Amino acid sequence: MNVSTESSLHRHVQRTAFAYFEYETNPDNGLVLDKNAPDWPASIAATGLALACYPIAVERSFMDRRTAAKRTLATLRFFKASRQGEDEDATGYRGFYYHFLDFQTGKRAWHCELSSVDTAFLIAGMLAAAAYFQDDTSEERQIRELADVLYRRVEWDWLLDDADRIRHGWKPESGFIPFDWKGYDESLLLHVLALGSPTHPAPPSAYTHWASTFSWKKCYDIEYLYSAPLFTHHLSHVWLDLKGIQDDFMRKHDIDYFENSRRATRIHRAYAIDNPLGFKGYGSHGWGITASDGPGPATRVIDGVQREFFDYVGRGAPYGVDDGTLAPWSVATSLPFAPDIVEPAVHYYVHKLNLHDVHRYGFRSTFNPTFGEPGSPCGWKSKWHCGLNIGPIVTMIENFHTGMLWQLMRGVPCITNGLRKAGFNGGWLDESAA
Repeated sequence: MNVSTESSLHRHVQRTAFAYFEYETNPDNGLVLDKNAPDWPASIAATGLALACYPIAVERSFMDRRTAAKRTLATLRFFKASRQGEDEDATGYRGFYYHFLDFQTGKRAWHCELSSVDTAFLIAGMLAAAAYFQDDTSEERQIRELADVLYRRVEWDWLLDDADRIRHGWKPESGFIPFDWKGYDESLLLHVLALGSPTHPAPPSAYTHWASTFSWKKCYDIEYLYSAPLFTHHLSHVWLDLKGIQDDFMRKHDIDYFENSRRATRIHRAYAIDNPLGFKGYGSHGWGITASDGPGPATRVIDGVQREFFDYVGRGAPYGVDDGTLAPWSVATSLPFAPDIVEPAVHYYVHKLNLHDVHRYGFRSTFNPTFGEPGSPCGWKSKWHCGLNIGPIVTMIENFHTGMLWQLMRGVPCITNGLRKAGFNGGWLDESAA
């Protein structure tokens, strides 16, 4: 494909994905469905991603500015007015919010946890919106004011354990969840926001403790900071421009987190080509293993091999759970890191396997060529689209082409402060301090 054809495909995939936020959002409260399944709740992470996508939609003419501002303001007003307290059906507590909320009422759903990382994704979306909507109108002023109030309200220090490590969350029935963030994962953004808070900051030691649990590995002759699911190498990068800046861990290894994600992307493809478990459909264009829906739980004998298949699980490579389930969306969101191997794979998924245009919002969660009808190139296919998958498609395609969201977040003081407190320096971060 030539450059203009590739760009056209990227924009087509981006526009199709954004439609999820147009039609799977409650316009009265701004909440976005976790996935478009019947009677499913909203997700605060998906809602945060929607907030980050509205500015992109305006710039790409997917949505006019007034509509985007109205949607954004409805969301912020809802979270400002929603009940914060220890009640089991509140929306949040101490500035944090429950992972899943009732799509209509905004009350806690499924007895879920008050989530530290999902609150971070929501707050990051609010801050991105505030950075974009800078016009001197009543609506846009309110967006900026409410985003600031809601960020300041989060008591990040409340979720610290006795060693200053950030916990996963809290439940009113049982108290703090007995897990903190360990190992490299999607919580980099959480740590930056917590350290950068002007009101309830976590100390720099919270980041130091987290980084002390990292694992440096060599896979397929490539050295990198290991995390198995592909999405963990993406989500913080939706908002944070980590190219050319380093913390202590990355200085030690003489790379940055952007390069690390590039290496992880190449390792995932190399694993699929190697295909050590012999799954169907894996190869140079068939890759992308991440936390996702799947065809299980089930055990089947296929071509003489007994296979175990899972439902939702933290799939990953090369050492994570692998049951032959692939996630095309996770390939599309790898675009900024390795376009030379991503573009052919996206083209393959769109045009050869026809996994995109036949669905309203493009790529569904996953498919599994090993599980399903014999002879089918796609096998089992998920029925659903998920907001947590859709948002990174829109944002990472934009970051690849224009760096728009990265540029917006560079100008947010709490982001730069949080990065510096985590020990980052170099590149644009030093330039912004000059």
